[in-house]
Amino acid sequence: MPTDLSIDLLADADHPHEGAGPAVADGGNRREQIFPTFDVDELARMVRFGRRRQWNDGEAVFEAGGHCPGLVMVLEGAIAVCRSNGMGHTAQINRATPGQFTGEVAQLSGRPPLASGRAIGAVDAIVFDPEALRALLIGEAELGERIMRALILRRVGLIDDSGGGPVVIGPPTNRATFLLQNFLSSNAQPYLYLDPGDPANDAACAELVRLHYQQDDDWPLVVCADGSVRANPGLTAIGARLGMLPRLDGDAVFDVVVVGAGPAGLATAVYAASEGLSVLVLEQRAYGGQAGASARIENYLGFPTGVSGRALAGRAYVQALKFGAQLAIPAPATGLRCGGPLLQVGFGDPADGAGSVQARAVVLACGARYRRPPIDKLAQFEGRGVYYWASPIEARLCRQQDVILVGGGNSAGQAAVFLSRHASRVHMLIRSAGLAATMSRYLVERIGATANIELHPHSEVAGLDGDDEGLQTVSVRQRDGSLHRYHARCLFIFIGADPNTQWLDECGVRLDAGGFVCTGADAGAGQAALATSVAGVFAIGDVRANSTKRVAAAVGEGAAVVAQLHGYLARLAPVA
Repeated sequence: MPTDLSIDLLADADHPHEGAGPAVADGGNRREQIFPTFDVDELARMVRFGRRRQWNDGEAVFEAGGHCPGLVMVLEGAIAVCRSNGMGHTAQINRATPGQFTGEVAQLSGRPPLASGRAIGAVDAIVFDPEALRALLIGEAELGERIMRALILRRVGLIDDSGGGPVVIGPPTNRATFLLQNFLSSNAQPYLYLDPGDPANDAACAELVRLHYQQDDDWPLVVCADGSVRANPGLTAIGARLGMLPRLDGDAVFDVVVVGAGPAGLATAVYAASEGLSVLVLEQRAYGGQAGASARIENYLGFPTGVSGRALAGRAYVQALKFGAQLAIPAPATGLRCGGPLLQVGFGDPADGAGSVQARAVVLACGARYRRPPIDKLAQFEGRGVYYWASPIEARLCRQQDVILVGGGNSAGQAAVFLSRHASRVHMLIRSAGLAATMSRYLVERIGATANIELHPHSEVAGLDGDDEGLQTVSVRQRDGSLHRYHARCLFIFIGADPNTQWLDECGVRLDAGGFVCTGADAGAGQAALATSVAGVFAIGDVRANSTKRVAAAVGEGAAVVAQLHGYLARLAPVA
């Protein structure tokens, strides 16, 4: 079944480039969009950007999970492209013939390929490494549009077919298994999930479990493209293996380091990189931030039918890569040092090998952390029944079940509507008398029109109970003190967030009483609107004090800060 991201991007692909002919309702030109063929004249326009390379018959052009030369445009011969899941299961994706190319979104940033390619006959080709590919996309806009659409649609196809990427084996109620699935899905990384208790699994899965599973802390087992198996490797190790967490040279100096890849941070990355600045974005979990968890945003300018937060963030993410921004995920910022001529940003988990990077300027777009209410056993059931976002993964877990959702803001409303399409009933708890004061009118009306969403005013969660399988019951207290117990295996919490600024103590960035970053006049006389109290450090989006908490406002600040960055960088003395 297509994901939210794939549905939105596939819809976009139904508007082909000029001259391609009209798209048809049954997707008749879809294969041409995914595997376009360029003619001799078009190939001649591309040659100047790449370099020629040859392979002999049967020679490996690239291997899944290994080194990739880049996007390979075939001139003579052919390349058979196959995906493999590391468990011996392979399938041919395409046979790239003259005028066609290999690659998908990973090739924009030089990440390991998700498929393998082998030469059929003597192959002559043009190879575009990431820098050359970006030059081609920008220098030949019409050809670049066709290439970019194909790269995106190929990634979408891999996601929808669970093709390429790692195999994740673990019980559906295991917290680490759930967190890894959520991490991969939120970052549009293809993977295949196998429940070890599913009798439909083949013998290879059972044998892997027999060899590598010893105790519950071993879940999940992760099978990599080369067939290697790791027990509960952690997100940092998986990010590094997939190329999402590149090796960063501590001596390199970036023009700007952006902390956070929500809408504000991605906007800064796109505009700054497109204007020639070297940009690194550090993100702790997944691009898109809290907005990426929105099931559908219907009041964002230019999307009359609405757009999911994941789809909007996915487009911005690919756009940032197109212009040359580097993104590191998961790379939580851990400290900011600002005593010398350069700013230093520490990142990563010390247990997994923390690092630091240098920058001439830093943009804080680190948003906020999900707020956790003071409920007994809450931590015990996080990832095992308690969730702070609503994606298709969570939706599958609560299919045809009653769920409890806490919150009365727009994020809660969007999640309730989304979950109502999967759960048998959504019990929505709010402390106030109604939704009108805290939620957009269109969402209030939609919730009122959805038969299986039941609003419980003046209510709050009083207790949780469960077993080794996870959450089982939720106790709800009403204003009159009465308690009601609901059999619910899923509790969703959307009660706002606290600023993610605890890591800024060392540098002395001025914060307000609520912990949000002060900017402009609040940070000091004469400061630019988005500048903080520390020279070279700027703040945008939800982490900024007195900001408007809307996606459009965050994107606007992300664009606006680039002009202030240029002004600041122009005044700096060159760094030796």
